[in-house]
Amino acid sequence: MKLYGYYRSTSSYRVRIALALKGLAYEYVPVNLLRAEHKDTAFLEMNPQGRVPLLEDHVQLIAQSPAILEYLEVQYPEIALLSNDDFTRAEQRAVASLIACDIHPLHNVAVLNQLRELGQTEEGINRWIGKWISEGLAAIEQMIGDEGFCFGPPPSLADVYLIPQLYAAGRFGISLDAFPKIRRVQGLAEAMKAFRIAHPDAQPDHPAAVL
Repeated sequence: MKLYGYYRSTSSYRVRIALALKGLAYEYVPVNLLRAEHKDTAFLEMNPQGRVPLLEDHVQLIAQSPAILEYLEVQYPEIALLSNDDFTRAEQRAVASLIACDIHPLHNVAVLNQLRELGQTEEGINRWIGKWISEGLAAIEQMIGDEGFCFGPPPSLADVYLIPQLYAAGRFGISLDAFPKIRRVQGLAEAMKAFRIAHPDAQPDHPAAVL
């Protein structure tokens, strides 16, 4: 199994967490977005959209983190990231979807670059980022449970999405002080090996990595 990704990509981060939680070994293949390696002909032949992450498993190529995570859940169900309870499973997917559809796309680098091309200032862009991340996290704070990870003791798909989004919030200087339940989940993740080894700082393509 190979995972093509970029250390700072939150969607790549999601997949790394899921692979770690499921105990799946894989080869990490860095794709440097700053050097436009995602636009190289060889990579575009594998993923015509030219984005990461991209998972290769049994010669099959799967793009888009939601599709990759669904594939991993079906193919490697021994450690499940979704509850057996129908309602809890829907709650977990709702948090994941809120992040994947309503928060992350609005601060994706392509969107921010388009705002710059349209003449928006960096101050305006920062306000844009802060609005969507803060509003999204405020909703999630009300959706998750009062103990353990988002929905209980074991981490779930909701946590797989939430922790990378919190990393992005930190990058953009957004405070989590108003979200005690989210900060509880963050603390539990920081103490768990699977989340630590998936963190951007632990990746071989991180600028500070010692090779």
